[in-house]
Amino acid sequence: MSDPLARASTALLSERRQLTPAELANLATLPDGEVHALAALAHAVRLAWCGPTVEVEGILSAKTGGCPEDCSFCSQSAKFESPVKALPLLTDDEVRAAAAETAAVGASEFCLVYAVRGPDERLMQHLERVVALVRGETELRVAISAGILTDAQADRLAAAGTHRYNHNLETARSFFPQIVSTHSWDERFETCERVKERGMELCCGVLLGMGESDDQRLELLGQMRDLRPSEVPMNFLNPRPGTPLQIRPLVRPLEAIRWIALFRLALPWTILRYAGGREVTLRDLQAMGMTAGINAIIVGNYLTTLGRSADEDLQMLEDLRMPIGALSPVL
Repeated sequence: MSDPLARASTALLSERRQLTPAELANLATLPDGEVHALAALAHAVRLAWCGPTVEVEGILSAKTGGCPEDCSFCSQSAKFESPVKALPLLTDDEVRAAAAETAAVGASEFCLVYAVRGPDERLMQHLERVVALVRGETELRVAISAGILTDAQADRLAAAGTHRYNHNLETARSFFPQIVSTHSWDERFETCERVKERGMELCCGVLLGMGESDDQRLELLGQMRDLRPSEVPMNFLNPRPGTPLQIRPLVRPLEAIRWIALFRLALPWTILRYAGGREVTLRDLQAMGMTAGINAIIVGNYLTTLGRSADEDLQMLEDLRMPIGALSPVL
């Protein structure tokens, strides 16, 4: 084991302390030949800090397309000539059916996602209603992703029983203006703080592979540590037709493993979730990601892209002898 890996192991497993920014930067420059050792350390840290359990989640695009924002990676933006067209808000019965399907595969978390800048009053009333509906008819914990929130909206979602609220930072503050112009990174950060202040768990994801540098990924890690989200979904860019990033190359599989491991080592307490893009990025290395720090997974399809079947992912977890259950962050 190289000196940077040995020092990281001592810090996280023996001293139970977080790594310094300099220690993380040293790990980011390890040669490819040491990525397997880096992943093994991340897996050991995940087991020591969070235990062996894997949380399974299903997500539902409850309001698809027509979003007024210009996020360069997103096929749901109305700003781009994307194949994804605006669809009506799902009915209560459609949400009910999707929740039942999610519960049937053994998931404990169900996330409803809405392609909006932020909720208007009609959507707020819908959210309050469907959170109560899903909680009343299943044992699922309900997560919501509906964009930028005001203080009053955050209060109402917390009162309705929302377990987690998802609002992704996506990328580092310094890189964000190259990806989005219709809202700021600070607006996202402020919504994340509102969520935490109301006692909801914060789910705050990242999207790697948009052209950011390694230094900007390290910057994002520092910003995530400041925010301390309960859950961090790890997304890798799957370039969408019609978007400004449609010709970006995929993140290389071993590079993806490196950054999964680094996110675990930087955020040892968090729920680190496999999310969008893993199928095309990691290909046959998806099981390796589960032994590089991941301890949660989205099963089934994503918002506008297809995932693996839930059965394939559940078989992977069974083959790895990883128990399925609900998780809370180790804070």
